[in-house]
Amino acid sequence: MGKIDVEKQDSVKMYKIRKTLDELTDKSGHGTELITVYIPKGKQLHEIINTLREEQGTADNIKSDLTRGHVVDSLGKVIQRLKLYKKTPERGLVIFCGALPPEGGGPMGSEVIKIYELDPPKDLKQYLYRCDDHFHVDILKNMLKDDNLIGFIAIDAKDCGWGLLHGDKIEVLAQTGSGVAGKHRQGGQSAKRFQKLREMELTYYYNR
Repeated sequence: MGKIDVEKQDSVKMYKIRKTLDELTDKSGHGTELITVYIPKGKQLHEIINTLREEQGTADNIKSDLTRGHVVDSLGKVIQRLKLYKKTPERGLVIFCGALPPEGGGPMGSEVIKIYELDPPKDLKQYLYRCDDHFHVDILKNMLKDDNLIGFIAIDAKDCGWGLLHGDKIEVLAQTGSGVAGKHRQGGQSAKRFQKLREMELTYYYNR
């Protein structure tokens, strides 16, 4: 497979991950019933499965029958999905699962258990389990940030600004004025003195 084909596949994969994360960011549960599991590379899956089974037992203490049922069912679905893997994928694995309203919405109790599996774009080193009212997507979003971070500064006699370039996005960090007066339009000795002072101020401004 050529380099261009590999880069195209990577671009498609990154696009799909971003699209899924944007979708999950807007999801919310009626209670703390949305499951997030980050499994780092090299982590034994049977350990994760045992942990999730323990969480199923703990879920019996949830007072709301609806929330308790959603949590137990979601954990069960994650466990069944993990059993399909012989080992943890090379870079790790991220799973989101929970009871979400059907397409078009619906009353409480009409939720459907949905599961999302994502291969992290980089080696996942952090283990995380959360049962919350939202999915925890920040770790994956941070992985998608462009590694080619470029700092820049733009300066002229009046203003100065600096910031960061992430891919094709510019983040302006700060701006400041020089405080140096504009050019003196009158002639004579006063103009020469003014120009000399202005040049000194500019030199200080450029080097401060």
